[in-house]
Amino acid sequence: MHARGDWLLELPAAVTVTDAEGRIVEMNRRAQETFAAEGGAELLGRSLFDCHPEPARARLRALFASQRPNHYTIQKGGRRKIIHQLPWFRDGVFAGMVELSVPLPAELPHFDRDRPKQGG
Repeated sequence: MHARGDWLLELPAAVTVTDAEGRIVEMNRRAQETFAAEGGAELLGRSLFDCHPEPARARLRALFASQRPNHYTIQKGGRRKIIHQLPWFRDGVFAGMVELSVPLPAELPHFDRDRPKQGG
């Protein structure tokens, strides 16, 4: 039997979790590798805000204040990624943010599930 959450360790996406004050409380293996130059696993317990220069720090503070999701794409080291920054809650109270950084292929199919089906 595997421990709940073992799947997250080897997920091919970087997952970083903070508490409500912005302290990094969880990082999966990919996140530790992604941020190795900044300290990797040693970032656990550190403030997310201390890891970013302005104006990124101000944007993060606004994101925490709004407790709303944020989504964007980046290209770094020749790789495209989509970034999802999502608030998480415990018993309805804001508990922090989760950042998912997912690599994107060069070509990404799009399926419109809202279009009416053709034919019979």
